[in-house]
Amino acid sequence: MPPDDLAKLETQLGYRFADKALLREALRHSSWVNEHLREDLRDNERFEYLGDAVLNLIIGQLLMERYPEMREGDLSRNRAKLVSEPQLAALARQLDLGRFLMLGKGEAQTDGRNKSSLLADAFEATLAALYLDGGFDRALAFVSQLYSPLLQDIPSRTQSRDFKSRLQEAVQLRHHEVPRYEVVGESGPDHQKTFRVAVNVCGLTAEGQGGSKKKAEQDAARLGLQKLKQEGLAHPSA
Repeated sequence: MPPDDLAKLETQLGYRFADKALLREALRHSSWVNEHLREDLRDNERFEYLGDAVLNLIIGQLLMERYPEMREGDLSRNRAKLVSEPQLAALARQLDLGRFLMLGKGEAQTDGRNKSSLLADAFEATLAALYLDGGFDRALAFVSQLYSPLLQDIPSRTQSRDFKSRLQEAVQLRHHEVPRYEVVGESGPDHQKTFRVAVNVCGLTAEGQGGSKKKAEQDAARLGLQKLKQEGLAHPSA
């Protein structure tokens, strides 16, 4: 790869490599290596492996820092979305990585520079090269900047989990009890009814209302969870 091309990619990445060979290896697809029979050439698959581990660690750290109340299950689900192949391919396109990939003739002729699988692999490999050249802190800064808009779009736990699920989890973890819901009243015309639902849990009762039974149950669960917290009966993770 010409030095000018490397310099352009470094500008895209916002980082200057001390060891340019690391960046070259990150961009070297196995199809290109197979067409250039030299013992000193390695493809980017080892870097892809390392980059995957580094990315998972960094995204895990960023999620925990930004969302301190988010539970393990939600953290895992959100991390999986952020490191999925479509997401990594989108970031690779944002960085124009496909333009700099070293591909064999067959891959190049079949639009390999735009294949999501190749782009996602190249993104991970490039991150590994940056990590090896600049260390963890530099890799962290790179991922933090690139992922900042995506991390802002992740809803907090209170937004992403419904109140009935949260209430049930809160009492099962500590009291091994299941909340009981009961419709206690309804009012208004058939086309615009308001339902009242009571939830009984841990000796407490909370009543909610809504335009449907499901909405009224959610409202009751929300108020029930508030009461549990006020009485110190909710599990700390609720």
